[in-house]
Amino acid sequence: MLTPLTLLGGITPPEYPTLFFFEVGQWWDYAMLAVVTAALAFAAWLTQRNKWAVLALLVVVPILLTIFWWPHSTEGTNSAGWFPVVKQYSALLGSLSLVALQYTRKLRYNKWYLLIPPFILAINIIEAVIRDFQCYGIQGLDPSNGMVTWGGPWNIMNGIAGILNLVMISGWVGIFVAKGKSKAIIWGDLTIWWIIAYDLWNFAYVYNCLADRAWYSGVALLAACTIPVLFKFGKGAWIQYRAYTLTFWSAVVLTFPHFMQDSMFAHRSSHNPTALFIVSAAALVFNVGVFIYHAYRIVKTRRNPLSQEVYSDTGQYVSFIRDNATEDDQDRIAGRLGKSAKEAGYRD
Repeated sequence: MLTPLTLLGGITPPEYPTLFFFEVGQWWDYAMLAVVTAALAFAAWLTQRNKWAVLALLVVVPILLTIFWWPHSTEGTNSAGWFPVVKQYSALLGSLSLVALQYTRKLRYNKWYLLIPPFILAINIIEAVIRDFQCYGIQGLDPSNGMVTWGGPWNIMNGIAGILNLVMISGWVGIFVAKGKSKAIIWGDLTIWWIIAYDLWNFAYVYNCLADRAWYSGVALLAACTIPVLFKFGKGAWIQYRAYTLTFWSAVVLTFPHFMQDSMFAHRSSHNPTALFIVSAAALVFNVGVFIYHAYRIVKTRRNPLSQEVYSDTGQYVSFIRDNATEDDQDRIAGRLGKSAKEAGYRD
């Protein structure tokens, strides 16, 4: 057991063994982390490809839970209140907007409808940035959610990282639906570097503001939407995996509120000020680096990130288009470069 000594910034360390970022825990905590990650990723993959999964997981189940379970399921837990509810329905709305894009061809070429994914993503980031700044002034038990929160310079650093990540959202005019069975929604300007920057920032936000949920709501949830995009079946489709996994996990939080709070699988933060500082510093440094390169690309290519894709001539983006885009989409994207699809390398 750790003794209740006071550390940097008045933070009292927890009275359980820790491994720098989190408590030591039991083997089943690590096994459940893998199970949650795999289950979320699989559910997202299935929903992307199967309309019956869409109907079941994004329509029928949420309606039934809204009527019969969610109105009273969180009473007396730290998942009570308006925030988890708003998170669930905003994530669900975002997921359904992507489903509509998949199955309604007319919407794919409506520039106003294509604003919905970046708008919801931006709102998600802004909401978290504001909360990070708010948590700077909290020391101890947060009355709004019943969880221990230790504010500090890490909140300011990560808030700035979130703002930079927000500013780098670009290329939504180039969102397209992949041909074939996958119907993946490809957003090529969300590069792997932007995704890593987002993951570092989002994990730091959860670790700063929802510390004892960060094992699952941070590590598992972010891994579930990022790991698939490292493989061919998920490349370019991060926004879809992010929306679906967030929707499913928000539903789990409302349905089983004790899971992360006081079940045998609960896995708590170390509440270590050095760990808090490191995760936010890493998020800030990485986002600054990606932002500098993003700005360099915009200046070098003389592209307007509000009306053009910043990365559509890069090797990775070209492979997205060659493998997934219809000829109509290839022509549309190449046209914004002032080239034909062949000149842009999108087809032979």
